[in-house]
Amino acid sequence: MRIIPAQPADVAKLIAFREEAAAWLSRLGTDQWQRPYPADKLLETIQAGSVFMLLDGETTAGTITLTPEAEPGLWTDQELAEPSMFINKLTVARTHAGQNLGGRLLDWAGDRAYRAGAKWLRLDAWTTNQRLQAYYLRQGFEHVRTVLKGEAVNGGPRVSGWLAQRSTRPVQHGFTDETPRPQPVA
Repeated sequence: MRIIPAQPADVAKLIAFREEAAAWLSRLGTDQWQRPYPADKLLETIQAGSVFMLLDGETTAGTITLTPEAEPGLWTDQELAEPSMFINKLTVARTHAGQNLGGRLLDWAGDRAYRAGAKWLRLDAWTTNQRLQAYYLRQGFEHVRTVLKGEAVNGGPRVSGWLAQRSTRPVQHGFTDETPRPQPVA
């Protein structure tokens, strides 16, 4: 399997991919991702070079967004001063579930963040999705805190305020990485 940067032509495919994940999450009893994601916002992150796709042949098996920008209102100024990269929208196709692709994508992201000079790989997860939170803990993330609606600074978060992080490090993730060299984090 190979990882490539998403392209503007992939917007419709990635929106459909997210809708598939939202339907699966709904069947699990969570309201995560039930609001449609704006295509224009997805296009912006693709054009910024932050969205990556995992391909199994020509089939999209997974996707992850990795960015040096934090979601507003979640992390403290002291935390934001530490070199970090942030993941979100990690999704694995139901056809590829059970193969640890999510864990390997997290390893890929941690390796890429390490090569960019980041100390931390950070995320914010759905506050009410305890299964997702437990998954990230099993993947080596440590819970930092939960920021509830109305507690965030600068207008965030909405419903995704469970914060976690793990140290970055070089990792053998087993994917063919066809992405450009990461830009150094500030």
